[in-house]
Amino acid sequence: MTQRHNPKRLSRIVRLKGLLPWGYILVRIFQMVPTLLGISLISFIIIQIAPLDFTAQYRLNPQFSEQALKDLIHRYALDKPVIVQYFRWLWNALHLDFGESTMSLGAKVFDLIAPRVMITLKLSLLAMFFTWLISIPLGVYCAMRQYSLSDKVLSVLAFVGMSLPTFFIAFLLLMFAAGVTWLPPGGVTSPNYGELPFWGRVLDYLRHMILPATVMVFSGVAGLMRIMRGNVLEVKRAQYVTTAKAKGLSSRKVVFKHILRNAINPMITIFGYELSALLSGIALTEIVLDYEGMGHLMLQAVMSQDMYLIMADLMTSSVLLLIGNLIADILLAVVDPRIKVG
Repeated sequence: MTQRHNPKRLSRIVRLKGLLPWGYILVRIFQMVPTLLGISLISFIIIQIAPLDFTAQYRLNPQFSEQALKDLIHRYALDKPVIVQYFRWLWNALHLDFGESTMSLGAKVFDLIAPRVMITLKLSLLAMFFTWLISIPLGVYCAMRQYSLSDKVLSVLAFVGMSLPTFFIAFLLLMFAAGVTWLPPGGVTSPNYGELPFWGRVLDYLRHMILPATVMVFSGVAGLMRIMRGNVLEVKRAQYVTTAKAKGLSSRKVVFKHILRNAINPMITIFGYELSALLSGIALTEIVLDYEGMGHLMLQAVMSQDMYLIMADLMTSSVLLLIGNLIADILLAVVDPRIKVG
């Protein structure tokens, strides 16, 4: 039987296959717009449904007059319907104005969140780099030496890392730092940071990143190493690996050309989701170690019922999630020749 093809579908396939990588990236960026709009609308409505009323602290304050309370409600458009509040926020957000913080009256949300985001991103990207640099080689090493003594020891350590909560590991490292003099127990910088020379400030900043970065690396390596080990073990049993060995290829070529290249694909997909978790995954660690990043700020925002600050954090995480998925798709197309960008 002759298979009939839809001419419209064929023309669409031809157009997609001819799409340049930059064109593909632009299309994906444009696709992010309706997704972000949907996330912002749903998040805004959920926050409005939640019993958040930051004005309660002012209602109980006898020094805060009734007229001042009305002015405050009008200032944040709380006397308007929810949909009107949303479009007012959206219009301002398109101009990078996420509103005024209700926690710090008069302070712009963007001015509060921008330095904290940079602090957390620097720490998280550093920890993420070392996590992947360590976990992938360890996963391959354990899989290629399955059931050996080193595989069993590393597997036990991985299970311990996955079992212990990050805040508990942070507490243990905090106790260790309290017993030594060369490791700062918390904070982002030292009190005399401004008086130090350039390289002194760099070293001081890096020293303060050791504790939180170690917590994140230890927790991250444990899970990723086990995933990588399982991927390699699965690929090792594939027929094309057996054929490559039968052809006389060296173990090095079999590992790097056949096993690793196919086992790393699921890891790249995970990388897309890891990027979005940078701001949220470190929150408890920052609070325990007194590292003044996004975790500290979001805890204060929730305690103060600052809806605009919470919205800014949600949108930042959503943008990172979409960017992470885009980067993962592009890396998959680069690593695996069977995957076409179109």
